[in-house]
Amino acid sequence: MSLLTHLLSCLFGLGSWVSINGLWVELPLIVPQIPEGWFLPSYLSVLIQMANVGPLFVTLMHRFKPGVLNEAAVVYVIIALGTVASFLLGFLWKETLVVAGAPRSVALLVLTFFLATVDCTSSVTFLPFMMRLQPQYLTSYFIGEGVSGLLPAMVALIQGVGVVRCVNATQSTNQTSNATSELQAQYQPANFSAEEFFFFLSAMMLVCLAAFILLNYHPSVARENPNSRYTNGVKQKAQRGRKWAEQKPMMEPYGQKKPKSSFGSGSYSWLQVSYIFVVLGWANALTNVVLPSVQSYSCLPYGNNAYHLSASLAAVANPLACFIAMFLPIRSLVLMGVLTVCGSAVGAFIMSMAVLSPCPLLVHDSAGAVIIVLSWVLFVLTLSYVKVMIGLILRDEGHSALVCCGAVVQLGSLLGAATMFPLVSVFGFFSSGDPCNTRCP
Repeated sequence: MSLLTHLLSCLFGLGSWVSINGLWVELPLIVPQIPEGWFLPSYLSVLIQMANVGPLFVTLMHRFKPGVLNEAAVVYVIIALGTVASFLLGFLWKETLVVAGAPRSVALLVLTFFLATVDCTSSVTFLPFMMRLQPQYLTSYFIGEGVSGLLPAMVALIQGVGVVRCVNATQSTNQTSNATSELQAQYQPANFSAEEFFFFLSAMMLVCLAAFILLNYHPSVARENPNSRYTNGVKQKAQRGRKWAEQKPMMEPYGQKKPKSSFGSGSYSWLQVSYIFVVLGWANALTNVVLPSVQSYSCLPYGNNAYHLSASLAAVANPLACFIAMFLPIRSLVLMGVLTVCGSAVGAFIMSMAVLSPCPLLVHDSAGAVIIVLSWVLFVLTLSYVKVMIGLILRDEGHSALVCCGAVVQLGSLLGAATMFPLVSVFGFFSSGDPCNTRCP
């Protein structure tokens, strides 16, 4: 194993979702300065799902025109597009145009759509690219993918985004009664501007581009992978087929064993393949959309510190799960099911606290804050490990399996968004808590 290749794989994975993750954590700073206000998160959710046209196109090309799509060129294009779009956001995010008689942040929305297209398409292009490297480097890629959420969150914390100070505010019920005092949430000014943050995101995409170039052309990577030219998986698949045909008589001297299915290497039956993809879609729906959409509702009633701790430690839990998988690369379908059930149970608890907001269980007790923070860490840790397990399994099944993996990741996120968007943004099913005042019996 090469430490350089591990590092490059991690930096390559960093570019997968860093742009959109960065945009989400910057919302508290952006929202007060644009005409859309807090309707912007709803618009972003719709734009991100519309951006699934990118992975849909790539998946259909693999299905009906295998070998025609030059995936290396696609990776170069989407990384370059993400770099340029992030850079332009630094100049244009506050600019507005009058549309239908009202000012709209057209530049922000259009550039966000491009960023979402880049990140969504990375699911069906970055993962298949990792097929040309040794299997152990896929875990490093997943670590980088986890860091793509952690790094923007850490920078936003340094920036001071969303930091609240509770100050006394006087409130009078009538002219004759005494004034009553309550705490009022006051957001602190940022340490540096949103423009500088977007330039940072653009720099991270450049780092991803440099890592991709080195993974393609660096001599040490080429020496470790003699057939390292990126060929859409066609050449590698043919070579694996010839090698398997040569070794098979020696491995099975007493007769040939029929493959369980025509999927990948045939190691799994169609029932097992369906099970793997259902778990993959479910885990990504929960971790990418369903639970993050209610994180503030589940945490803010316990205080602003609980909210920030849950967001920060959950972001750490993702790459931590990938790091654990590097040393414990288990592929057990039974363990996958057990971890999925456990993670889903913890997610159900978090969802129930969000439903009970602004008065969840133990809201007046410090133990409540500890429990909700640990719940978020455990939820992300278990399901992130499940996603890495599935990635390792599908990597063994070949290039097409990893393309399907990326497509199912996006499909799960799409179904999760279609479920949560009306509940959160249309019907107002959840009630937000006040980080400074708890009004519960």
